[in-house]
Order: sequence, then structure tokens, then C-alpha cells
Amino acid sequence: MLQWLPWEDAAEMAAVTGVAWSVSRHRRRRVARLVHPWAKELTLVLVLYAMWQYAGRWSLGRAALALGRGRRIWAAERTLGLPSERSLQRLVLGHRGVVHWLNVFYAQAHVPALGLLLVWLFVRHRERYPQVRTVVALVTGASLLIQLLPVAPPRLIPSLGVVDTGALVGPSDYAGGAPGIDQLSAMPSLHVAWALVVAGGVLYASRSRMRWLVVGYPLLTVFTVVATGNHYWADAAVAAALCLLAGAAVRVAYRPPAASAARILNSADEDLAGVVEPNGAGDQVVDAAGR
Repeated sequence: MLQWLPWEDAAEMAAVTGVAWSVSRHRRRRVARLVHPWAKELTLVLVLYAMWQYAGRWSLGRAALALGRGRRIWAAERTLGLPSERSLQRLVLGHRGVVHWLNVFYAQAHVPALGLLLVWLFVRHRERYPQVRTVVALVTGASLLIQLLPVAPPRLIPSLGVVDTGALVGPSDYAGGAPGIDQLSAMPSLHVAWALVVAGGVLYASRSRMRWLVVGYPLLTVFTVVATGNHYWADAAVAAALCLLAGAAVRVAYRPPAASAARILNSADEDLAGVVEPNGAGDQVVDAAGR
């Protein structure tokens, strides 16, 4: 992963914004009221970012175990009849310019795209921002927990025949030499997870007819992470499952209580009407009173 911001710097910035968040919390001045929400959200995002950058050092187990898990994922995909990652990669290996562009996209697109989404939502759609931010937190946290068990990406398992396009053409996120533990976190793909959050966030907040074009972003991301040899199909599938689960949880958690109560009352009224009207009980009461 490209070091957009080292985790140490992110942690220090989170400490600064955290202080600003705390100090501005009970101040009534206009500047404090403006600073407080931004400081709060920046602190949360920076903490998540620092955890993501540092997560590779938390991985449990040795490289040999990571290689074994990678081989088992590959075998399971072939058992399910999925096309091999190697066959997809062969579509682009003969085009050096395309491979270089995919490497750049893999290294540089995911962090700015997510950052732009969060800023856009916070500025233009503040009422929808908390839900999306919570999905980001849940998906990222769950992914980091799964990545505690290292999985080697296809490019690091020679027997699979998948090329490391970063090493072959460049640029590469990773330094040369033996792979560090931070490279053994293929499962799940946070690139794909964040791309799905970006697309989902735009579709959730925007009403423009052009918003559906954003669906191409996660599709391109899946193609990129597989074609560059950094991930399996399964990594993208697990990322998508985490996004669906997080979205469902947030939908329940942020459901307005009043709306829920209204739905219950409306349902009760409909049930009562369904019982009373067919039986004509109301008409009978009125007729009896008239007599």
C-alpha cells in the first residue's frame, strides 16, 4: 500500500485534531462551533487510517502459513469453477502501458477517492454523512481483524504463475527484497471495500442521473487488484460481503424511531380495518344504536 501518510504522522495528526475536538466541544464562539465537527470527523478518520497503515505489523503467523492459505483460496476458487486470476492477467500483460496505468491506479486511487467522498458528504450532504462514515469504520475494522491471519497474494506464490506487475513494470507499493508481513494481507481487499463504499455513498446521497456512472469505479477496482496479482477473486467477494453486512447494520442502527413507530401503527390500523370491515361490525353497531 502506498504510504500516502505514514501511520506515525497520521497518529500525531489525530492527536492534534483530537485536542481541537475536545477544546472546541463546549465553546460557544462561532469559530469553535465551526471547528468542532471537522475536528471530530478528522480525528476518527485519521485514527482509522493510522490503524490501517499499521495493521500489517499486527498479523499473526508466519509467511509459510500465509502461503498455505493463499494456495487453499486458489484451490477453492478452481473447485467453484471461477476463472483463474492468471487468465485475467494475461489479457493485459502484453500491453505495458496498460499494466503501468493499472499499477498506478492500484497504488494511488483508493485513499483520495474515499477522502473525497467523505468530504463531499460532510459538506454537501451532512445528514447522510454519519451513516456512510460508520459503514467505513465497520468495514475497515472488520477487514483489519480478518487480516490478523495473513494470506499471501497470488503474486507471491510462484506455483500459481501470477506475475507481480509492480515489480515487472512499476510502480510498486512495496520495497524490493523479501516480502514483509504488510504484504501478506490479501484477504479481504480494502481497495475493493472502499471502492464499494464510495459507489454506495454516491448512490445513497446523490439524485443526479449521472450518479450511476460511479458503479464503474468498484468494477475497475476489482479488475485492477486481480490483474496486478495483488488479490484473489475471493478477496473482493469477502469485501463485498462485509460492505453488505455493514450497510444492513447501519440501516437498522440509524432507522428513525418515529418512522418505525408510525409504520407499526399504520400496520396495526390496516390489520384492524381488515378484521372490522369484512365482518361489517361497525355497521352493526351503528344500526343497533339507531334502533
